[in-house]
Amino acid sequence: MEPNDFPPRPGWDEYFLDICHVVARRANCRRRRVAAVIVLDRRIVSTGYNGTPRGIRNCSEGGCPRCAGDAPSGERLGDCICAHAEENAIVQAAYHGICVRGGTLYCTISPCLLCAKMIINAGIVEVVFEREYQFSAQTRALFQEAGVRCRQFTRANADPK
Repeated sequence: MEPNDFPPRPGWDEYFLDICHVVARRANCRRRRVAAVIVLDRRIVSTGYNGTPRGIRNCSEGGCPRCAGDAPSGERLGDCICAHAEENAIVQAAYHGICVRGGTLYCTISPCLLCAKMIINAGIVEVVFEREYQFSAQTRALFQEAGVRCRQFTRANADPK
């Protein structure tokens, strides 16, 4: 292969978000597949995907009554036993004694308010997400006040839908 024929390398954001999409394939939530990757110094230190807690029957096997039911999106969230991808990435790091302070969290969708609070308290300094999902003004304001950079990544070859 000639040097000019070499395919372009992805930038860091695209690279880590591509990895998020692979991690999301492990999600066991019946509603959607979401993933998060925490990076320090361009090294992955933790990953997480959405689904039921450790040792609990998987959501995809009926473990979460809310997800197995017919609740509309965004409703009866208090009945859901699934953990979010961002939450799982932070908790997995803690479980294994890995510091995430100063890191960047990449996620396939924008974080909810609860995950934003965990991200702030974990000391993560930047959030990069691909798709926006119920990203509230309150969540944006919280990140801004806490000094957490938050931005949406748009792929150069994005398919306009």
